[in-house]
Amino acid sequence: MEITLYQVDAFARRVFEGNPAAVCPLPHWLDDKLLASIANENNLSETAFTVPVNGGYHLRWFTPAEEVELCGHATLAAAHVLFNHLGHEGNELAFQTLSGVLTVTRSNDMYTLDFPATVPHPTEVPAALIAGLGMGAEAVLTGFDYIVVLKDEASVKALTPDFTPWHSLPQRGVVVTAPGDEVDFVSRCFFPRLKVDEDPVTGSAHCELTPYWAKRLNKTRLTARQLSSRPGSLLCELVGDRVRISGQAVDYLKGTILLPEVKG
Repeated sequence: MEITLYQVDAFARRVFEGNPAAVCPLPHWLDDKLLASIANENNLSETAFTVPVNGGYHLRWFTPAEEVELCGHATLAAAHVLFNHLGHEGNELAFQTLSGVLTVTRSNDMYTLDFPATVPHPTEVPAALIAGLGMGAEAVLTGFDYIVVLKDEASVKALTPDFTPWHSLPQRGVVVTAPGDEVDFVSRCFFPRLKVDEDPVTGSAHCELTPYWAKRLNKTRLTARQLSSRPGSLLCELVGDRVRISGQAVDYLKGTILLPEVKG
């Protein structure tokens, strides 16, 4: 059995930037254990699998450790592949996902994701979170991740977390953020429980960050920068209970996965 694999750098304007995602278009669903094994073998933060359905697509995302309910950069990568390599017509895609129907629109080389917003709220701060952080925080909130607010961009850049305590945290990950020097806000995202110590550019985290910064800065259109070793830029807009996240993507490779014959 052969499966075509595309690797795309998402939220990037050139290769070796942004967040790499694998995309595997399938004619039908394979066994979940096989999907998980492929994602583990790819050893990227996310592998996206698509299956055509009713003029749109089912979309699922797997980290090397488990399936997740929402992923931004791999959604952008999947849309890039479907538009540019698999002949999807028009400038809009609809994905059926564990987070409901997600749409992606294309305008020239810019893709815009329409995702559900999650409003972070104050939370009791776990001792393990502070132990791993190694510095003080202005605020700690929770959405589907812990949101740690620091005073400035320099503090976000200087952060060197101890991941060991964070493996025990109940939330998906830890997202650290602060006002940006040249953009509205910056961030870094850590998911050691998912075997992704630091994610380069995390679209889903901006579903939590955008409502927070929109309220704090009293504006709905925001510029963002994720400050990993492979930084990426995002345009974010809060529209009611949705967040629109825009960015670019570039191809890195196309290959073939070779597997024994399996039944769908």
